Amino acid sequence: MGRAVRNLADGRSKTAMAWLKRLWPLLLLAAGFALFVGLRLDRYVSFAALKEHRDLLLDLVARHRTAMAVGFVAVYTLCVTFSLPVSLVMTITAGFLFGQLLGSVLVIIGATAGATGVFLAARTAFGDSLCRRAGPWLKKMESGFKENAISYLMVLRLIPIFPFFAVNLVPAMLGMSLRDFVLATFIGIIPGSFVFTSVGVGLGSVFDAGEEFTASSVLTPRVMLALAGLACLALLPVVYKKLKRR
Repeated sequence: MGRAVRNLADGRSKTAMAWLKRLWPLLLLAAGFALFVGLRLDRYVSFAALKEHRDLLLDLVARHRTAMAVGFVAVYTLCVTFSLPVSLVMTITAGFLFGQLLGSVLVIIGATAGATGVFLAARTAFGDSLCRRAGPWLKKMESGFKENAISYLMVLRLIPIFPFFAVNLVPAMLGMSLRDFVLATFIGIIPGSFVFTSVGVGLGSVFDAGEEFTASSVLTPRVMLALAGLACLALLPVVYKKLKRR
C-alpha cells in the first residue's frame, strides 16, 4: 500500500515537472507582464513621458543615432515578447524620434522579433501535446488554418482589433510553421507601422500647441477602413482556392 502511494506521488511529481518544463517560457512571460503592471511601469512609456523628455531623447538620437536605434529595437522586442500594452505608443514614438522610414523599419524588426519569441514560447508550452488532446473541432480548424496560414495571419495582423499577443499564440497552437509565421507577421505589420509612425512624425507640433494626444485618436474610421481593405486583399488567395475547387 505504501509503495503504491509512493509510486502515485512520484508519477504526479514527474507529470508536474514535465508540465513545468513545457510551460516555463509562458510562465516567464506572464511574470514579466505582471511585474510591469504591478510596478506601474507604463507611466514611463506614455505620451506624457515622451513630451516631458522629448528634448533629451531627440538630442540622444542626434548624437548616437545607431546606438539609439539598436536600443529602441531591443526595447520594442521586449515589450512585444512580454505582451506589454505599450506597442502603439512605442510605434508612434518611433516615428517621432527616427522619422517615418527608419522608424517603421525599427518597429517592423522589433515587432517581428518579439512576436516570434511569443510564438516559440507557446509552441514549446503546447505544441504536439495540445494537438493530441484536442477534439475534432480543433483539428479541423488546424487543418483549415494550415492550408491558408499566411493569408489568415496577415488578415489578423492588418486589422488592429485583435490583441497582438493572442495573434501570436493562436498560430502556434494551430501548428503553423515558424517560417510562415515570421513571413506573414513581417509583411502583415508593414502597413500599420507606416500609418502609426507617420502620426509620430507630426507629434512634435501637437506637443508645441499644448494639445492633448491619446493613442485612441489614431484609430480613425478612415484608417480602419484602409486597413480593412488591405485585409480583404490578403484574403483573395483563400477565395480563389475555394472558387477553383468548386
